Amino acid sequence: MSAHDLDLIPAGTVFAPSEVIHYADRDMRDLAQAISDADVLVTVPHAEAAIPEELVGFLAPGLTRRLQRDFSDATAARVVRRWAQIDPRIVAVVNPHPRLVRDANRARPDDLRDELRRAFDRVRAAGAAEDAGAAGAAEPADLDGVDAIRPVSYSNIAMLDAPATPERLDELVDALTAVAAQGLDVYEAMREELTELFITKGLAHGGACTLLSFHDTMHLGMRPDGSLDPEAPAGGLPGVVTLSNGGDTEGEERGTGEPVTMPPADLRMLADAHRTEFEVADHDAVALNRPYRGEHEIFAAAARFRSIAGEAEAAGFSPAAAQAKFSRAYLLGPHAIDALREPGADWVDEDPERIDFLAYACKRAWDAFRDRA
Repeated sequence: MSAHDLDLIPAGTVFAPSEVIHYADRDMRDLAQAISDADVLVTVPHAEAAIPEELVGFLAPGLTRRLQRDFSDATAARVVRRWAQIDPRIVAVVNPHPRLVRDANRARPDDLRDELRRAFDRVRAAGAAEDAGAAGAAEPADLDGVDAIRPVSYSNIAMLDAPATPERLDELVDALTAVAAQGLDVYEAMREELTELFITKGLAHGGACTLLSFHDTMHLGMRPDGSLDPEAPAGGLPGVVTLSNGGDTEGEERGTGEPVTMPPADLRMLADAHRTEFEVADHDAVALNRPYRGEHEIFAAAARFRSIAGEAEAAGFSPAAAQAKFSRAYLLGPHAIDALREPGADWVDEDPERIDFLAYACKRAWDAFRDRA
């Protein structure tokens, strides 16, 4: 498949802050009013699949729309944008760039070139990842600690072509840095600015607020031909969602000295609200910190909240952070998953009615949580 068959962001596209921030009733309320009315800031760091056109020359051969979509949380983003349209109690900020540009749910590297070089080195050492369309799969590389930009997908399919020379690596890093300024950096700046605005409101008026980092992930890997691998890894994703605060499977601190990002009782109440409003029959379909404990966004937000703990207590302000990682199979529904079990290059048609159900369920779950808390 040629670059013309991929989902691309036209070269030179620069996203304005108003394009990454979403809230209800924009024709009647400005952002200041939306923040005044809201108590949840929803962030979507892996929202999009479309790749900036400036990066086309650095992509791995044979990349397809389906493979690039599998490497994103684009379904979660559709849910959040719809949720923001119907719920005046949230403000959402949605990354317009794919994680291929750089992962906004990782700390920004001090030396992007060195980290990316080490990531490519680990991929080579593990055995080269397969290009899209190739048969078989190499042993996946351990990219822990060097995955701000992943050269391969979570299914170990090459996303970026490995640079053959140091000069080519320099060109790639320069392109990634230039492109990030047009969208990813805007998202990160707005995420931080909105967090501070919620803090300012809380310190002035009290109350509660939550930063919710919102994701989806597939429990099945994807093969280079675009078909889902029928074998799910052990210890996989629960049927609906994992809610995380950095703690254990009850939401309590793990005994490592690391504080949780949301009080354990609150996380459990939030889980119960999701079980009810998403009409979940299986209690374990909504899990706490299993298999994901959370990542950079909620840990950074919680650290910021701890830095104002004294002021917050005096003001009667209770900030917290949590991560929601939904099963992509659940978000898409069984019909779409059946279609993805077959080889293909295109994504499936997502059901607008299902997106509506999910968005309204999110609203109801958070309304129920507020009532309980």
